[in-house]
Amino acid sequence: MSDVHLPSPATLAEQVRERLPHFGVVDWVQETGSTNADLLEQARLQVGGRGLRPWLRGAHLQNTGRGRAGRNWQNRPGQALMFSCAFDTSLAAAELPALSPLAGLAATEALRGLAGAGADALRVKWPNDVMFGEGKLSGVLVETTRNAVDRSAGHVVVIGMGTNLTDGEMLSRELDRPIADWAGVGATVPVAEVVATVARAWQEAVMQLQALGFHAFIERYARVDALAGRTVRVLDRGEVLQTGTAAGTDTHGRLLVRTDAGVMPVSVGEISVRAA
Repeated sequence: MSDVHLPSPATLAEQVRERLPHFGVVDWVQETGSTNADLLEQARLQVGGRGLRPWLRGAHLQNTGRGRAGRNWQNRPGQALMFSCAFDTSLAAAELPALSPLAGLAATEALRGLAGAGADALRVKWPNDVMFGEGKLSGVLVETTRNAVDRSAGHVVVIGMGTNLTDGEMLSRELDRPIADWAGVGATVPVAEVVATVARAWQEAVMQLQALGFHAFIERYARVDALAGRTVRVLDRGEVLQTGTAAGTDTHGRLLVRTDAGVMPVSVGEISVRAA
């Protein structure tokens, strides 16, 4: 079984800090509203300087944590691994949407590297849900703000992730859909190693996106794509916008859906693989 025990916040912060010596700030608290919101606020107030990032902030409990589309993140103390990282980026505003699928890809690849026998079952559902089999394991949320010191210097991107540790079975019943947990993956690494590995993967991916564009990630995304070849529906507030076959991503990180009218790029919307 996985090592899913959460050390005390102070101990976990120390363990992560040892693994991420190049991060300017690493802290972990017992409870906060949202680690993403905390880092965004720090960036807007310019707490610390550009040279001090990356930052990492984690919490044992988030009482106002959100997923994509403003959904509440379901969590109980000690049952989810929740943290966010802040990075500087000089990406143009038009390139920022690619950060969302990029963050999901990087997290999935990082977890696969730790998962042992369970690695092949870890895949990413566009844009950035980490799946274990048919169950959602992790949710990722990407947000950006302008650099507070020099708006011409680009943006600060905050990437947050919540991973179910042991509550998959209970959440599956409560939500009436498959939910996975890290215990079920069967990895045997400390949670601090999970945090540090994902954080490093995000940092490297952001730098590569800045240098090479999302084109460099298309083949990598295809190798872990949970939707490829499956019939999907694109939903917006419950309304079906498109139905077709998922066909990978384009150079902007958009989902490609093959429909009767041709291949359509999708940049926003909820993706459902349930039968129409």
